[in-house]
Amino acid sequence: MSKQEKKDQTQELIKETAKNLFFVQGKFNATTQEIADEAGVNRTLINYYFRSRDNLIQIIFDEAHRVEKKKSEIIMNSDLPFKEKIAEFIDGSLSTSLQYPYLETYIVSQINKGSCHKKDVEEAELKKLYRDIEKEMQLGNIVKMAPVQFLLNMVSLLVFPSAVRPLFLENLMISDKEFDQIITERKEIILNMLFTK
Repeated sequence: MSKQEKKDQTQELIKETAKNLFFVQGKFNATTQEIADEAGVNRTLINYYFRSRDNLIQIIFDEAHRVEKKKSEIIMNSDLPFKEKIAEFIDGSLSTSLQYPYLETYIVSQINKGSCHKKDVEEAELKKLYRDIEKEMQLGNIVKMAPVQFLLNMVSLLVFPSAVRPLFLENLMISDKEFDQIITERKEIILNMLFTK
């Protein structure tokens, strides 16, 4: 293995370890030392490859943001019928939630700190989406409401269970495996709540 390949491999290991700590384990305040220990590397390597913990966090956030943006593009840019687009978005969101249970919570926590925020949607795209939602309402496929309410309902049904995962695990006395199964079953439940037919 070349020196560059070893460097790239170590850099990727640190990033994946940080993602695991933040998005899988929900340890948003993990220190540089904790990341290094989990990755099995010397702490100075994090500063060597990423200059600082904050820079590593920004890189991790940018990757998380790309995942979120990719999901949004399903709705914004797909030529599929509306309900199928929503179904694909739900499917992608639930899959991401299973892979990274604390991703949404992490993104919201970073936005609440006033850091790392990027707008996902352009105004013209949003207006088109609202027109598509209104059209579905006129066809009787969705209960009539302000289009923004439809989006709030959809996102709430998708994000809330993962955002409060620790509370559900403890208060509903279920295991991680049981919770993942519940998340897997949500696609049809959400579609049935959002659409009348």
